[in-house]
Amino acid sequence: MAGLVLVVIGLGIAFWLMLGRRPEEAANLAAFRMLAADPAPCFMTDPSGQLILRNEAAEARFGADVRVLHSALERHVLNPGELMLRLQKAAESVGSAREDLVGHTSILRLTVHLASENRFFWRADEVDLPREDQVYDRSDRPAPMAVSSDLEEVPVAIMTFGPDGVMRIANHAARELIWRGDIRAAMFHDLFEGLGRPVSEWLADVVAGRHPGGSEVLRVRGEEERFLQITLRRYVDGGRPGGLAILNDATRLKTMEAQFAQSQKMQAIGQLAGGIAHDFNNLLTAISGHCDLLLLRHGREDSDFADLEQIRQNANRAASLVGQLLAFSRKQTLNPEVLDLEDVLADLTHLLNRLMVDKVELSLGHPGRDIGKQLGKIRADKRQIEQVLINLVVNARDAMPNGGSIRIETEPVTLAEDLKRDRATVPAGDYTVIRVVDHGIGIPEHQLRQIFEPFFTTKRVGEGTGLGLSMAYGIVKQSGGYIFVDSVVGEGTTFSLYFPVYEGEDEAPVVETRRLAAKQGEGVILLVEDEASVRAFASRALSLRGYTVLEAANAEEALARLDDKTLHVDLFVTDVVMPGMDGPAWVRRAHLDRPGVKVVFMSGYAEDGLAEDQARVPNSVFLPKPFSLNDLTNTVQGLLS
Repeated sequence: MAGLVLVVIGLGIAFWLMLGRRPEEAANLAAFRMLAADPAPCFMTDPSGQLILRNEAAEARFGADVRVLHSALERHVLNPGELMLRLQKAAESVGSAREDLVGHTSILRLTVHLASENRFFWRADEVDLPREDQVYDRSDRPAPMAVSSDLEEVPVAIMTFGPDGVMRIANHAARELIWRGDIRAAMFHDLFEGLGRPVSEWLADVVAGRHPGGSEVLRVRGEEERFLQITLRRYVDGGRPGGLAILNDATRLKTMEAQFAQSQKMQAIGQLAGGIAHDFNNLLTAISGHCDLLLLRHGREDSDFADLEQIRQNANRAASLVGQLLAFSRKQTLNPEVLDLEDVLADLTHLLNRLMVDKVELSLGHPGRDIGKQLGKIRADKRQIEQVLINLVVNARDAMPNGGSIRIETEPVTLAEDLKRDRATVPAGDYTVIRVVDHGIGIPEHQLRQIFEPFFTTKRVGEGTGLGLSMAYGIVKQSGGYIFVDSVVGEGTTFSLYFPVYEGEDEAPVVETRRLAAKQGEGVILLVEDEASVRAFASRALSLRGYTVLEAANAEEALARLDDKTLHVDLFVTDVVMPGMDGPAWVRRAHLDRPGVKVVFMSGYAEDGLAEDQARVPNSVFLPKPFSLNDLTNTVQGLLS
């Protein structure tokens, strides 16, 4: 009764206002009055969707508090404003328009008529879903297979769409896949994205027969990490064409594809870094080498000594940066030895404490020792492992601007089965694990995938190179270990390093080669180096020490010199990577006639890239670039003596 009163009052006000309106508006109001008792919900709106009038059925169906038509349709369509605008434009063009909003058991058929320039009549009819057979086809001709509306219980996610993108049917499996079981109305373009062009165009082309259909992996709109494989085909239902979509969850497939692409990108960056480092090491060898030659002629009292020393120090800093690139690319020269991590940390703690700032404390713990477990030894380069720990501790310190605690822990871990996480598989076995734990600001989840990439940093410009973690990653991997990160924003971050326990016998401690006295050398050296500046420096350095130096720019030139059987050579000093024949190859050929000649291999790449070839060359040593004048002369003198 209250609704009828509202309608009568509304009509009275409308007729009162009508006295000053145009005749067509009076006709609109008179027509709407005839719809007051219509059993279907009816509305009159302005172009913005504001309700001017509604009948009693509309009030009963959508509520008495609804003031705009958008609100009445929110439960049936994701974007009611867009739907109304589209239908109103169609009505302005041809006089009326209709849209079916598909629900679980019924269809809300929305019809709009253009009443006047700024008035629209709306009618909402509730229609039960049809139960008769629906025929689907893959072309303009009906297919022999008939699919009924029993699609609801089919264990395959199926949806159908009209040519305008309106969803007609979504069976139970589809609703579970997309909306976790909710019942909604939707448009095709409201659900999916990611073709590189509007997905609605793909649907329209398939429905119109301009495209044969097929499968595409699309992102679920509004969900960054959910992907569905959509297989779309044309079908005809009662003479009306549409699109039949079969949905499969492709999130795992897309994730694996992204991981593969990421691993390829990391490998490509590593190769690039290694190549750049090789060339840069040649330049640094020439710069620092010629600087050493100048320092031989300038004492500390000389006015140029300080400038030369600055050049030498900055060349060393540049060499350190190149070392970080090589560490990331896993091509750095390492000197592995058997290590007890507890001893390493005990020696390193004093330095790490000096890196702390006010309000940040560092603690060291060995949980395994507390329960009687022995920490296994590992085989790695002590200096590089220390550098990894320093980088991780400094990052942890910087992640706690308001203070906090950093804890370093070691623990023996036995994996009964393979550990699979991130993009790595850690084989079953015994491991020594070291963790660096902070309670800082944490790392957002979307950045965790990039955290080990070179030049990626969360710090402000000028606060870091972005190479610290990539270097740590490279050193750990080159040492046969694994590094993982766990982080919660606002709670902190944990880096876990897994190193396989070394099962061999303890090695003799590594002792640095003593620096030999700068005395005059004796002997003939064949120097083979394709980089002219490096060859010039090395030749002068060895000549100054009294050696007779023969130069060659490549392997072919070196072998041509050795064709002279009367030529006596005591030592080959050769680059490894050169145009044409490489260092190990020409040396093996030369050793056929001169088996006793010793060899110094030089390279800007890591020694492990030479290891197999060098093992087949007797009496050979490796000298990594960049090297100083003393590095070169001491290596040569030590080998010849």
